[in-house]
Amino acid sequence: MLGGIGPRPSGRSTNRRGGATLLILATAVPMFLVSLNNLVVTNALPVLARELASGPDRLQWIIHAYSLSFAGLLLTGAAFGDRFGRRRLFTVGIVIFTVGSAVCAVSGTLGMLVAGRVVQGTGAAVVFPLSLTLLANGVADNRRAMAIGLWSAVNGLGVALGPLIGGAVTESFGWPGIFWILVPIGLVLIPIARLLLPESAGPDRDIDLLGVLLASAAVMALVWSIVQAGQEGWGSATALSGFAAAMLLVSLFVGWERRAAEPLLPLYFYRTRAFVLSNLVALLMFFGVFGALYWLMQYLQVVLAYSPLDAGIRTLPWTAMPMLVAVLAGLVTGRVGAGRLMAAGLVLEAVALGWSAAIMDASVPYGRIVPALLLGGIGMGLIFAPMTEAVLASVHSDDRGKASGANATVRELGFALGVAVLTTVVTRTAGPLTGGTEFVDAVRPAIWLGAAVVAVGTFAALALPRHAPAATGRGLHATVRAGATP
Repeated sequence: MLGGIGPRPSGRSTNRRGGATLLILATAVPMFLVSLNNLVVTNALPVLARELASGPDRLQWIIHAYSLSFAGLLLTGAAFGDRFGRRRLFTVGIVIFTVGSAVCAVSGTLGMLVAGRVVQGTGAAVVFPLSLTLLANGVADNRRAMAIGLWSAVNGLGVALGPLIGGAVTESFGWPGIFWILVPIGLVLIPIARLLLPESAGPDRDIDLLGVLLASAAVMALVWSIVQAGQEGWGSATALSGFAAAMLLVSLFVGWERRAAEPLLPLYFYRTRAFVLSNLVALLMFFGVFGALYWLMQYLQVVLAYSPLDAGIRTLPWTAMPMLVAVLAGLVTGRVGAGRLMAAGLVLEAVALGWSAAIMDASVPYGRIVPALLLGGIGMGLIFAPMTEAVLASVHSDDRGKASGANATVRELGFALGVAVLTTVVTRTAGPLTGGTEFVDAVRPAIWLGAAVVAVGTFAALALPRHAPAATGRGLHATVRAGATP
């Protein structure tokens, strides 16, 4: 265990400087930058391929370098925030993210760009879970679903504007501009966070250092193995040895957490049905949707010949709808039930992906694609807020930072796995992608696979309990409104 230094911040979070609106903005805007960076480079990939002379397999690392450090350090970021002060670490995360953005902006090689993305992901791993924890603990319980709905809407805004901003900036100023614009925003957010956010901390007095090391190594090994499998084949020695190492590290982590006095990840989480099923939904949804979106973006540019900016604009029906729908979903989660809302969203996502695959060809008019894009956007909005609310409601309030970190880790694993698996389908089951028809023939099966995976998630959402007792591990008993009222 690693002890803390200096006075311990209060574990009680209150919004001292302004109303709930300021609290939401101060936590959600930095998270917006994190969300933006998941897809901001997607529309710039064809340009990066030309300027950095890299093929699809190597270009994946621009995305996966971010996902690798982000996913691997999410639990660490949440744990350090709980111990040393959430606002303090939240601000440090913004600083790290801003430095990483500057490194990306001045990169002249693929290697340096990937290194900058690793630094960005490290900062993002601190910002994302603490953003949600600061928000959830800073508003009254009866307003939490509404606040999470707004938080999710801003998250959706980042997803929506990522491809659009990436395309517009790449077209006007070149791909380094994607990262330059983040630097001044980050510098402005640092004092805002310090001024507007109250300090708070979790109850644990020590950091589970061995748990931090084992969890980070296990997640990084798993994401790295997924990426290698996508490049070299799922039966390659590199991928198999990586998966074996990841499983060994997971086993060691679970064994240690059973004995740790103040575990990094309380194991009661995984005895709580609502927590487990909500995270399963997150894994399957991020696998299917974002793995498919990765290739749909390429399809719009490579086959339909849209510029990066035009491709970003044309994906807005899918990526912008969550801004509206997530707020509404957050408001009605308590009445309708998180499980039912997520199931409806997953059905719409599966239909949207299947529809896209069915009509995809080398010359399809954009108007025929729009209904599928709208369905996908509505579905995504129905999932984000209820899923987050179900995860947080299933654990004790002191453990929300850890729960948020665990859920974000699962999302990133789903994203990395989806891109890698669907890229494998595209690159290993087809010949050279020399023309529009060949590209469509290779991508269509991958989109269908994404639709099937999302459809499976519907069953997990419907299995969410209507009133699930959450074993908190802190001597308390809570009722989770994860499903719907009888």
